[in-house]
Amino acid sequence: MDASQLNLLSAADAARAVRDGAFSAEQLMQSCLSRVQEVDGQVQAWAYLDREHALSQARARDLDRAQGRPMGPLHGVPVGVKDIIDTCDMPTEDGTVLHAGRTPVHDAVVVANLRAAGAVIMGKTVTTECATYSPGKTRNPHNAEHTPGGSSSGSAAAVAAGMVPLALGTQTNGSVIRPAAYCGTYGFKPTHGLIPRSGILKLSRSLDHVGVFARTIEDVALVMEVLAGWDADDPDTRPRAAIAFREIAAQEPPLDPLLAFVKPPVWDRADGETRAAFEELCAQLRTHVFEVELPPLTGQAMDWHRTIMQAEMAANLDREFEQGAEKLSQSLREQLAHGREVRALDYQRALARIPLLNDGFGEMFERCSAFLTPAAPGTAPRGLASTGDPSFCTLWSLCGMPALNLPLMRGENGLPIGVQLVGQRGDDARLLRTARWLVARLGAANGRATGDAT
Repeated sequence: MDASQLNLLSAADAARAVRDGAFSAEQLMQSCLSRVQEVDGQVQAWAYLDREHALSQARARDLDRAQGRPMGPLHGVPVGVKDIIDTCDMPTEDGTVLHAGRTPVHDAVVVANLRAAGAVIMGKTVTTECATYSPGKTRNPHNAEHTPGGSSSGSAAAVAAGMVPLALGTQTNGSVIRPAAYCGTYGFKPTHGLIPRSGILKLSRSLDHVGVFARTIEDVALVMEVLAGWDADDPDTRPRAAIAFREIAAQEPPLDPLLAFVKPPVWDRADGETRAAFEELCAQLRTHVFEVELPPLTGQAMDWHRTIMQAEMAANLDREFEQGAEKLSQSLREQLAHGREVRALDYQRALARIPLLNDGFGEMFERCSAFLTPAAPGTAPRGLASTGDPSFCTLWSLCGMPALNLPLMRGENGLPIGVQLVGQRGDDARLLRTARWLVARLGAANGRATGDAT
């Protein structure tokens, strides 16, 4: 393969090639950095990127290989890290002037796990302000006049633009799935508590998730094996046996999956193009999909999510509000002010609805393998003053259910339309298996027999 095209490889293919000596980690990094130089002036996906530091890390991985040291599953693979995730050798500024110049002493657990797996932390990707709604500088790589989504704007755009094969993001509402949909990448938000969040800006313990952006389902499964696990400092993780994500995701389902097409409580926000696209998609799937109505209780999910998120954000960002409110965006100031007014009774009631919702979904999953639903109301909106509407992700974030964006469709304007698959809590690996089946089936139906869309 042409050395200048190495940046286009999947993470799994790149790791195999580096381990086999087909090319070096330094050559892979050089190709990624060349792509950054070529396109990032327009896309602006990176909050911090030190070219020489990235190359020196790659050379260290090559020295490990040359000296016969153990090589991990991501050996030599560059990874972008959202700039609310601590890195001990780079700034982590959380998208706010209040944290400008902040360099943590320790890596976040997920960063430490990536390094232990041989990955190279290429740089820090742009986040919106404190991972909320006020946009950063990043633009959509398909059309710079459109938003890339948020809050994991830079991570989605960097992967979609071919600058890096993998990137980490976070989601409290729609911050992984929505930018993945707008930028046209795979984006995975796992079950709440599956990936440790220690060393990451805390917004809402009840709703915060770590997620990943990748080029293939195999890549998602690969990085999930590295990141998933227990951490004593994250009380929502728990000790459990390792999950064989790659093995399970690669298997053929014992029975063809049956998907439930779900119109979320905010279906009226879906544009005509998205409605028509999903009607056509369901027609293609024929007997493998059926439409199901969500329980009436889900209609209040938006209010419950807002109550929990704003109350917990107000507590976690109390110092920023007290000491620097005038330097926060109007959007964030208003969210924190509202959070301070939430009654304890309303907060506890909202939390109590989560297990009730999941019990109801458990009954629905007895009839289907996964929910099929849009990832966003439509393609990425024009304009950079907003990151778009996260409401098609809200219910699944509230319930802590695994969700995956599949880059399968495009609108008339050429921008991606996201297809979201949602699974039952704890069923992450089988959700990836179902996704691989779906991509392969649609590829074959369109004359492209392939296991992954790119």
